Amino acid sequence: MNKINLFFLFLLLATLPAFSQDDIQITHAPYLQNLGENEVTIVWTVNKPSVGWVELAPDDGTHFYQTERPKFFNAKNGIKQTSTVHAVHLKGLKAGTRYRYRVYSQEVLSHVGWRVIYGNVAATSVYGKQPLEFQTSDHGRQAVNFAMVNDIHGKSDLLEKLVSHCDLKTTDMFLFNGDMVSIFNSEKEIFEGFMDKATELFASEIPMYYTRGNHETRGSFATAFQDYFSPKQEHIYYMFRQGPVCFVILDSGEDKPDSDLEYAGITVYDQYRTEQAEWLKGVLESKEYKEAPFKVVVCHIPPFGGWHGNEEVAEKFMPLLNNAGVDIMLCAHLHRYIRNDAKEDVRFPIIVNSNNTVLKAEADSRALNIKILDTEGKEIDKLTIAK
Repeated sequence: MNKINLFFLFLLLATLPAFSQDDIQITHAPYLQNLGENEVTIVWTVNKPSVGWVELAPDDGTHFYQTERPKFFNAKNGIKQTSTVHAVHLKGLKAGTRYRYRVYSQEVLSHVGWRVIYGNVAATSVYGKQPLEFQTSDHGRQAVNFAMVNDIHGKSDLLEKLVSHCDLKTTDMFLFNGDMVSIFNSEKEIFEGFMDKATELFASEIPMYYTRGNHETRGSFATAFQDYFSPKQEHIYYMFRQGPVCFVILDSGEDKPDSDLEYAGITVYDQYRTEQAEWLKGVLESKEYKEAPFKVVVCHIPPFGGWHGNEEVAEKFMPLLNNAGVDIMLCAHLHRYIRNDAKEDVRFPIIVNSNNTVLKAEADSRALNIKILDTEGKEIDKLTIAK
């Protein structure tokens, strides 16, 4: 080999990273976000910078390997994203339809100029076991069953115990109403704290809708929250419908004033809640909201308790909700169970779910039935809202 060829070989090697002996692998299983009638977002993580995609197949009885399945990439502005966190937004789906899916990640060893060198591929299995699947929502569906947990604070064993009291074959969706961790300093808190257990139990196939709590706002990793939850949405507050129920997910922010020493001058939640209230005005006038037989508001911090966050929720959200035909508001945060029935100043019941209880609900066009169970599965309260 002459000196010129040796020089170019050295130059090529200098542009490549030192390759690890570890192969690429999926580190945290895929889970569903923001499932709707015509869309869903699928999120997963890997141990190597990579491009990621989802292959989708109808639930038609054919083997996943029967034909080449369409690919949907984790891309932005026409460029496949090189990342260890992948989020793929599937659009154009059919309402009330079951799909099967598989996620892939291919390692990117080097990207210099126009030259990209790829490595191996990791994927979920569709051979040794059945492919993962999900079913899109349907506004015309006659009934829906859902469950809610909150204030887990990284205790995955507690999450497992509460979920064990839900029949996963009949549960259509879960609500995570905030403070699923105590602090957001790294990806580790998310997955070791609750999300690995959630995907193990249900979240790869049953959708989970996340309401941010005040503890998810804390820590150096807090700004990465939307990389993992509602990653393809404009905001982390949002509205969606499942069958006869329209859910409005509010983000109550922190519980103390922005000037509090604990926040070190890094927060602007008063302004954030004001902007959110403007968004809420439009949502409450939407056709999707108004036509739903039942209207459920989910908000981590309740509109009572006397702290700054409680007062902000009461002052900025409640006047709008009081005039919007809300059927019930589901809150958390206080680590104890409270039920406030409708009264003159709050025109709908409010349930504050405990950190040690699971809320289970079923609704059709005539009634919304709610039960509260403790960690042993004992019923501690129930409520029926009839139309």
